[in-house]
Order: sequence, then structure tokens, then C-alpha cells
Amino acid sequence: MRKAKLFLLIAIAIAGLCIVAFSQDRGTLTFSKDVAPIFQEKCQSCHRPDSIAPMSLLTYDQTRPWAKAIRERVITRNMPPWHIDKTVGIQHFTNDRSLTDEQIQTIVKWVDGGALPGDPKDMPPAKTWPDDAKWNFAAQFGGPPDLIVRSPLYTVPATAMDAWYKPSVDTGLTERRWVRAIEIRPATVKGRKVTHHALARLVQQEPGVAANPLDDGSAAAGVAGGLFMEWAVGKQGEIMRPNSGKLMLPGSKITFEVHYHAVGEAITDQVELGIYFYPKGQEPTYRQTLGLFNAIAGSSRNIDIPPNSTFTSQSITPMRQAGRVENFQPHMHLRGKAMMLEAILPDGTTKLLSKVDRFEFSWMTNYIYADDSAPLLPRGTQLRVTAWYDNTKDNRNNPDADQWVGFGDRTVDEMGHAWINITYMSDQEYESELAKRNQAAVLAR
Repeated sequence: MRKAKLFLLIAIAIAGLCIVAFSQDRGTLTFSKDVAPIFQEKCQSCHRPDSIAPMSLLTYDQTRPWAKAIRERVITRNMPPWHIDKTVGIQHFTNDRSLTDEQIQTIVKWVDGGALPGDPKDMPPAKTWPDDAKWNFAAQFGGPPDLIVRSPLYTVPATAMDAWYKPSVDTGLTERRWVRAIEIRPATVKGRKVTHHALARLVQQEPGVAANPLDDGSAAAGVAGGLFMEWAVGKQGEIMRPNSGKLMLPGSKITFEVHYHAVGEAITDQVELGIYFYPKGQEPTYRQTLGLFNAIAGSSRNIDIPPNSTFTSQSITPMRQAGRVENFQPHMHLRGKAMMLEAILPDGTTKLLSKVDRFEFSWMTNYIYADDSAPLLPRGTQLRVTAWYDNTKDNRNNPDADQWVGFGDRTVDEMGHAWINITYMSDQEYESELAKRNQAAVLAR
């Protein structure tokens, strides 16, 4: 009996010590030491003064009122916006801003432990953020873009219907130039309030070139262009992979397509397209195509969703040459729920490349594959895009489940595209790149 009591007392003491230790462990997590570094790495690019987020997370005082909301948003992986399915397909991206499981646990434990401020001395040094008036890639390339093409000024009234502004502007090029990076943006911070998204399409004549196989079907033979760059929340530019680029020709034009919407005050703005060239005489080996895949069989204009129903569509586009898929960016509207990209190889096997299983219209995220993960695919591969839509009351983004929904530019209409860049190669170049990839994998192991 005495031994039993002794063991019981020891067990109670150990349990008490564990509880105290657990409480102390929870209490040791602080904003300055544990949470601020995470926010600085993954959140503050948007959550800072005069940026696109509704509140700043630079300091403890700014963050503390939002602690419980932050806890919920990170647990559900709604923030930071990264909606790729982490259980399937490729998981290595150059622009991955998602939180790791460990980072999520740290934030949750910090909030559950009382969201303590911590010692100010433990705060990481303040990060210097790029000046919104400066070009983001300027430091990397030693100066501002080599060519800046601007759309004409446009005034959005305080109250108005949505507008789609589609001016065409000459680039002024008089010689062939290879592009290594592109940025696009509304010219002012206020302009970002009224710009839903902005597209820049390259229009140029190239004899002997067929219609772009990645375009939406509107291009004619000899017009070698397509979607050049897009601005949307979460996307504003692209740097080409080493030894690859996009080709611009003399006499080319940029056709802008800007979706404007009123926000209660009159704002005048324009879109700026910044282009960085390779040095003259330096030509990359690989040419990157421009365009999009439709996510609807035949055309995205075939969207036809009855009230209170779901809808699924597929399209398949053959690769006429071997190549490397550079990115995957779903584009849908409010009924869009998910999109998947697959490669059907010439031998009939299928590879699931990427799936966005929680599409959010507010974030047009471009998932850019890491150098060692970008799919290398042989000639004859078919790229299959599957899109899912939800026009029911279960979709919290749905403005009206009782409406019949078809294709259209308006937000309340629907679209379904996958923005994809492909760097095409000869069969010999493909085999060489594949051998380099395999050798690097062996060395890594």
C-alpha cells in the first residue's frame, strides 16, 4: 500500500512538473523572438504601411489586436496566400511564401500562450522594403528597365460600372531584342485600388510562324506574340531562367487589357510595363513562348453553369516540341474552386504536375517552379487542364447561386484559363537538359 501511494505521489508530481514545463514552454514564445522573424519573412511584404494589406504587422502593437484572427488564418492556410495542394504534384517553387508546419505551430502556440510581446532587444533588424516608386528588379540588373511601355492615362470615376480599357501602344523597337525579365504595375499606389488586373499582350509579325499554340485561338498565322505579362494581386513580374528569354521584334506593339473598377473616389492612373533586355549580341539558347491554356474544351467561352450546380471542364493541348513548363497560374472568377495541370506522356502515363485545390479569386498567384523541379517534357506530351466550379450556396464567394453563369469579363461572370509559359527545345536539347537534371539528382542523393 505504501509503495502504491508513493508511486501515485510521484506520478502526480511528474504530471505537475510537466504541466508547469508546458506552461513555461508556451510562455517562452514571444513576438519579438519567435513570431516577428516569421512575419518578416512571409507576411510583411504585404502587411506594412501603404501596402495592399488592410493592416500592418511590423510591430507588436500593430499585431496584437489581430492575434486571434491571425491564428485562425494560418491554421486554415488562408494566409499567406498559397493555395497549392501540398499533398500532390510538384512542391518546389521559387516564390513559395507558404508557412511551414513548424511556423504555423509557433504562431498558434504564441497566441494560445497569451501573445506575449517579449524583449524588444530580441526583435530582428527592421527590413528595408523596396520603394514602390522603384522597379523591383532594378538592383539585380544594375538599373531601371531598358524599355518602359505605358498605357495612356485613364480616369476611373468615383462611382461607375467596371471598365475594360484596351489601348495598343508601339514599343518603339527598331531591332530584335531578347527579354530576360519583365515587370508590370499600376503606376501609383492609388492606382492599385482601382486596377483589378492588367494584361500586356505582345503583338508582332514574324513570317513563317504559325499561330501561337498556347494562345486563346484568336491569333493569326504570322502573329508571333501572346500574353506577355500580367499584373494582379500577388503577381507583378517574371525573371526568365538562365539562358532563356522572350523575343521582341522591330515594330512590335503592346496591347494592354486593364480591368478597372470604382472604389468611391475618382482616380487617374496608367499601367507601366518594364522590360529588361539581354545585352546586345547575347542571345539565349531557349525561347520562351507566351500564352495561355484554356481550361474549357474548345474555349473558355463554353462555360455554361446552371443555377445551384457544380461544373467541371477539361482541355488538352499537345506539345509539338519538347520543352520545360515554367509555371502554373489558374485564372477563374468567383465560382472557381480548383484547377489541376497534368502531363500525359507519349507512352500513355500521366503525371500530376500541380493542383490548386482552394482557388481564391482575390489572389491570382503564379506558381513558378524551381529550377530543379520545372517539368521537362518530351515532344508529343499532352498537357491536360481540369477546372472545377461551384455555383451553389456552399461557395461563400458566390454572389448569387440562383443565377445561370456563363463566360464573361465581369467579375460576376466566369472564366477558366491556366497561364503557362513553356520554354521549347529541340529533342537533342531536351535529352541534354534531362541528363543534367538526372546527374544533379544523383549528386544530391
